[in-house]
Amino acid sequence: MSTNESVQYNNEIGPNWFASVMGTGIIANAAAGLPIFADKLTGFAILVWVIAALMLLVLLVVKVWQTLMRPHLIKRQLNDGVMAQFFGAPPMAMLTVAGGAVLVGHHVIPEVWAINLGWGLWIAGTITGLLTAIVIPYLHFTRYEMPDDAAFGGWLMPVVPPMVSATIGALLIPHATSLVVQQTLLYACYAMFGLSLVTSLVIITLIWSRLAHAGTSGGARVPTLWIVLGPLGQSVTAIGSLGGVALTILPAPFAASFHTMALLYGVPVWGFAFYWSIIAALLTLRAMRRKMPFALTWWAFTFPVGTCVTGTTQLAHYTELAIVAWGAVALFCGLLAAWLIAAIGTLKGLKHGHILKVPSSSPQVKSKKG
Repeated sequence: MSTNESVQYNNEIGPNWFASVMGTGIIANAAAGLPIFADKLTGFAILVWVIAALMLLVLLVVKVWQTLMRPHLIKRQLNDGVMAQFFGAPPMAMLTVAGGAVLVGHHVIPEVWAINLGWGLWIAGTITGLLTAIVIPYLHFTRYEMPDDAAFGGWLMPVVPPMVSATIGALLIPHATSLVVQQTLLYACYAMFGLSLVTSLVIITLIWSRLAHAGTSGGARVPTLWIVLGPLGQSVTAIGSLGGVALTILPAPFAASFHTMALLYGVPVWGFAFYWSIIAALLTLRAMRRKMPFALTWWAFTFPVGTCVTGTTQLAHYTELAIVAWGAVALFCGLLAAWLIAAIGTLKGLKHGHILKVPSSSPQVKSKKG
């Protein structure tokens, strides 16, 4: 039975729009540290970071205005069990731009301003990210009515921000005022790493279970399968970055252990990420053959792949193997292609206006096999 007759559509900006900032900003961050070609991509990284920062500014202004002038919209979005998952996107957008400020911002503005901008966005992104990691699952457990086959990649969005905070925190720790503050921040970042990792593993298990028992929807929800790569790639990036910082601020026995853990954890998890990318690609191709429509969920092709680029970059640094370095370069090329696809689709949607039309309540999507 079709529900189109009973569903009303509104022109509004949902939190899912911030995924476009995440997908753009990660290109700058990945380019800044890309093996072999990083020096040649500095100008490109700066340009992309500026674009991402401007996108973030525009979306924050629009979202704040919308919240103040039309508060019923954000209330409805929070009460929508599907849309609410994407409230994890604004914190991650701020954190991604914060990383770019630290990595390349000094080429555009004075270095002290760039670092302060990084701190400001990191603090804002970390606080709001921890809130989403608590509030959205709480509402999920107590309010949202979900069918048995409801698990999808979007469920990861509220719990991944602390992992991104851990990654960007590693960039900022050397700029902290004292050794005690640096060590405190390091342990806090490891705690956020664990928070996000364990919850992500639980949700990934639920997604696997849904796929095994009910299949896929074959529609616009399919690209969210790529979000699984987000916590995987970001965790490899985070533990690699934190391991490098640990060498400089922790006592020798602990520093060496944390540094070694980066490789012991990173390689196996990278292996699963590679495996999942094949599964997700096959399911995406299947959906495309069945005329999968464009939606903002297509931005799920970008940021998660970007975290795999930065994670592979960390492994290239640790292993010093050329094949791993070139693997990061290959993934970066895939990231650029994915960004172009998502950006062109978004521009076309804006031109025709339909991408701004949001249903008053998210329709139930049924998964099926065959």
